[in-house]
Amino acid sequence: MILYEYPFNERVRTYLRLEHLFGRLSDLMSRTSPLDHHFAIQSIFEVMDVASRADMKSDVLKDIDRHRVQLNGFRGNPAISERVLDEVIEQLDASFSQLNGSTGKTGQSLTENDWLMAIRSRIGIPGGTCEFDLPAYFHWQHLPPQQRHIDLQRWVQPFVPLAEAIALLMKMMRDSGSPHKVVAPGGQFQQNLPQGRTYQLLRLAIDPRLNLIPEISGNRLMLSVRLLRQGDDDRLHPAGEDASFELTLCS
Repeated sequence: MILYEYPFNERVRTYLRLEHLFGRLSDLMSRTSPLDHHFAIQSIFEVMDVASRADMKSDVLKDIDRHRVQLNGFRGNPAISERVLDEVIEQLDASFSQLNGSTGKTGQSLTENDWLMAIRSRIGIPGGTCEFDLPAYFHWQHLPPQQRHIDLQRWVQPFVPLAEAIALLMKMMRDSGSPHKVVAPGGQFQQNLPQGRTYQLLRLAIDPRLNLIPEISGNRLMLSVRLLRQGDDDRLHPAGEDASFELTLCS
């Protein structure tokens, strides 16, 4: 199944973008090619751009605290395992402490690294990181993979508390929903959302053999899915056929 996720608000949209960047960064860092490590550095700069928002850290801390309050409200409920509840709350407490203990904006310390900032200033220019533009960077790319990996780990370290906090929040969000199968007659699906309940994330899983691409839109009142297919002209066209997929609403 191909899994598509759609955020219902800007905060979750940012979390998904950071989660995507952290995942890509981890994958690139685990490799040994200088080209992979070049794109790992580029990913670090993209994380800096997203994570440097003034309210980014406070938003994550507020979400962690909100989950702690909600979970503490389940204490004494015979249907809830106290051991599991304590473990989850302990994870939230640790994540809150680590993120709250980091000073300033996430990744701000890297802006004081002149070597990295020289690369950042040219990496958006087509071919701007050639050896004649940045000989020191060209030299770094010829260091042993182990040394480059040590440097990357050092530069990524300021982002670790944020990455772990977002991973925990997104796991809890995804676990809050239950998948159910729906049918889109004629390739169109709409559903009214219940009033008084706020959803933050939609997850849609569809069989790749159907060769269909979902176009998702939604707000706090309604969601809509239109199924499309890519034609020989590379454009997307309405599929127009009945099709089913799995839908999960997460709060």
